[in-house]
Amino acid sequence: MPGIDDVARLAGVSTATVSRALSGNGPVSQTTRARVLRVASDLGYVVSSDASSPASGRTRNIGAVVPQLNRWFFTSVIEGAQRVLLRRGYDLTLYNLSGDGEERRRVFEQHLLRNRVDAVFAVSLELAEDEVGRLLALGKPLVGVGGPLPGVSTLTIDDVAVARLATEHLIGLGHTRIAHIGGSDEFDLDFHIPTSRRLGYEQALTEAGLPVDERLHRATDFTLPGGYEAAKQLLGTPHERPTALFAASDEMAVGAILAARDLGLSVPRDVSVIGIDDHPLSEFFGLSTIAQHPVRQGERAAELLLAALEARRSTGGAAHPEPVSHTAPAELIVRSSTAVHP
Repeated sequence: MPGIDDVARLAGVSTATVSRALSGNGPVSQTTRARVLRVASDLGYVVSSDASSPASGRTRNIGAVVPQLNRWFFTSVIEGAQRVLLRRGYDLTLYNLSGDGEERRRVFEQHLLRNRVDAVFAVSLELAEDEVGRLLALGKPLVGVGGPLPGVSTLTIDDVAVARLATEHLIGLGHTRIAHIGGSDEFDLDFHIPTSRRLGYEQALTEAGLPVDERLHRATDFTLPGGYEAAKQLLGTPHERPTALFAASDEMAVGAILAARDLGLSVPRDVSVIGIDDHPLSEFFGLSTIAQHPVRQGERAAELLLAALEARRSTGGAAHPEPVSHTAPAELIVRSSTAVHP
């Protein structure tokens, strides 16, 4: 296995310079740092545990990787995980991948592979095979939240099932003309959540003997303004107006409620609205929703990681438990935004 001396020799620098370049601590020119990183990557060199962690070989630090920080779901999962980790004496290091692809490469090829974290959980990120392989090869337990990851234990809701449940609630109230606000292609990258939720919506309609009408679907960006604009389009024509609307997120559903009010419509008398999430805004707006409890998902993810770490410690690193896919609970919460079709 390549060592720091090999990197130093091929990069034409001292081992001290290699250490500073890879750790980010101490003065190193950008040119030299880039050369060292390139050589280390080519050799497959990773900073040793002796160089970067306490004498115990453990950092008592868990890494969390998220696609961005401006979404309520992601921060709620992190909040739940941190509650459990703090109680157990662990720190949490957050890696936000909202930048470019180079930033993601550095996180997975350098930061997480150094012995700065004992384990990692990824929130709503579809990891590449090589990203997973690097972490598992170094014995770092990994848990995914938000979707399936081959070879990794995961925790996720059944997006098709929750969308069916939301749509069936509207059908059960007597609605037959039900619109759907979902996610655009831009938001269908990791785990295809918009596609899965649209599929659940269409399945519920088909099983109830109702037509799937393309004119009753709008794709947007999972935000309140996006839901507002989509609902304005769906509700703006009186003779084609749906009597109920299912939005793939609560933020879009709240936007739909505001759009309906601006159009002079009453919710739920003129149009019933339901979402998915149980966002903090949903209770304030009386929004019926499918709660997916992201804080609990974060707590459970942390518990799974800590259990994997304990298993490895008790067996001297020999334990390699089979990955398990856990389905997180979700429940229908009925509030004042949905009612029987008049």
